[in-house]
Amino acid sequence: MSDFSVEFRMPKGCPNCGNHMMKVSQEKNPDDRVFCTSCNTDVCAWADAEQILAETPRSEAEQLIEDVMNNKKPSTDDNH
Repeated sequence: MSDFSVEFRMPKGCPNCGNHMMKVSQEKNPDDRVFCTSCNTDVCAWADAEQILAETPRSEAEQLIEDVMNNKKPSTDDNH
């Protein structure tokens, strides 16, 4: 993958090594491939990653980690 990628944290780990940090093209087109930052395994398409990020239930601690790693404002919603 080129240097024009962004890293983000997924709630599901890499199927090969378990790492949660992934990278995708800055363009983030639906068919762009998501790769594990540790072992470079092709994990899924960006469209699938977006769906996983939106739909996977996480504990409050897990959500806080993802918010920080993905540079989002931490969620204040108590209904995770």
